[in-house]
Amino acid sequence: MAKITIYQKPTCTTCRRVFKMLKESGVDFDDINYYINPLSRSKLKDLIKKSGLPARDFLRRKEAVYKDLKLSRAELDDQKAVDLMVKYPDLLQRPIVEKGAKAVLARPAERVREIL
Repeated sequence: MAKITIYQKPTCTTCRRVFKMLKESGVDFDDINYYINPLSRSKLKDLIKKSGLPARDFLRRKEAVYKDLKLSRAELDDQKAVDLMVKYPDLLQRPIVEKGAKAVLARPAERVREIL
């Protein structure tokens, strides 16, 4: 059985809820704080592909850097969106939960059940 990995920021409320749900489910999982262990461009692309969502869906639109870079008006293809999320981790929606060939952007937290 494929191992579950949660990519998170531990101070994030939704991340803490998903972490708790994983703990309570009794599954074995790895937890990656992507501020300490940044996601590589290739890993982020892989997670996005596994989710089936466009890269732009992974952007946190309420972050200051999103507004500062005027991304709401920018023409962003997937490559540019990924590059920005790698450069500015605050732009990355969280948590992302991965299991084998599937990844879920666990917003709301209950979406983690799709992996379990």
